[in-house]
Amino acid sequence: MVDLAVPQETAQMYEPSLFGTYSKKIGMWLFLLSDSLTFGALLYAYTYGRVSTPNWPTPFHSESIRNATLMTAFLLTSSLTMVLAVRAAVDSRAKAQRMWLLATMLCGIAFVILHGREWTNLIQEGLTLPMFPTPPGQGTAEFADVAKTVPQFPATFFGLTGMHMLHVTIGVIYLGVVAFRRWFIPVLLGLWLVAWLGTPAYSPFHYGAHALLIGAVVISVILWLKPKVYDSSDVEVAGLYWHFVDLVWMFIFPLVYLMSTRIV
Repeated sequence: MVDLAVPQETAQMYEPSLFGTYSKKIGMWLFLLSDSLTFGALLYAYTYGRVSTPNWPTPFHSESIRNATLMTAFLLTSSLTMVLAVRAAVDSRAKAQRMWLLATMLCGIAFVILHGREWTNLIQEGLTLPMFPTPPGQGTAEFADVAKTVPQFPATFFGLTGMHMLHVTIGVIYLGVVAFRRWFIPVLLGLWLVAWLGTPAYSPFHYGAHALLIGAVVISVILWLKPKVYDSSDVEVAGLYWHFVDLVWMFIFPLVYLMSTRIV
């Protein structure tokens, strides 16, 4: 084997890393910067509709607020477990890293389940969009006329919270790949089948389950083209994404839920 040494003058031709960090981290920061513009536009649309509409609906009862508070608790807990996963990865403790990543994923799954249940309850009460399947008895539900009288509310509510729920789902898939690599693919396909076949047609789990199928196909291609063992830098980059998703919810929770609570 021949060892090749890079001459010093050749090494100096390469520019130092931007901000003294690695390219994957810079790429994630740039992605999060662009993604923050998307959420900023959705938050602005919801806020503008609320301010400019005098009869803005307040569909959230105490049960919805308790559910949203529990969702927030799961996300805050997931931020802590994500930090612990990054620390374990830096210390090269593979078993602890996998355990904390799994705990973060479970918190994210709990958030998605609670959020989907909230969507299901609101859809059954009549808060829906024209593209949603109609559940039984929706015509006499409490919010059956909201989509007609204030169409801005369901459009901005489902758009904003749906985009965030999609990001949480992608985050869970992302962490699953980092923690378990190709072994996570059959788990993802199993979750897709359960969500698609085990829920009614009007449930968000039914038509949202296809995100899991798409995720399984994408990560299968990625792991086939470039199989690798993810190191501490990959866990740190995944943590940046997860903390961003948690931070966005800290804006959505008070703006969408707390400020639209029905006072009885």
